[in-house]
Amino acid sequence: QERMVETGGGWVQPGGSLTLSCAAFGFTFTEYIMVWYRQAPGKECELVAGISRTGGSVRYADSVKGRFTIVRDNTKNTTYLQMNNLRPEDTAAYYCTPRCAWSQGTQVTVSS
Repeated sequence: QERMVETGGGWVQPGGSLTLSCAAFGFTFTEYIMVWYRQAPGKECELVAGISRTGGSVRYADSVKGRFTIVRDNTKNTTYLQMNNLRPEDTAAYYCTPRCAWSQGTQVTVSS
């Protein structure tokens, strides 16, 4: 059974940093691109970042460009979302799944 498990969420102050992890189970990790979505209560889901199979190509939403970095470690079947200079509007549940919210996700809260 294919499954993604996100961890690393928590509370941070504005301007702080946080790194999320997404471990993949049940499929050959290197055969797929990896993506991160986020969704805040009452808001539409947003595709935040994506990374190619080998990690050589990355894409970011304009809302996070220059602040977030997506990476992957194919030896660990894990992708990471490094988040810097966090803003309150980054507060959301974050998911690493083919479509938004197909997993439990991990909550990120940015506030003073």
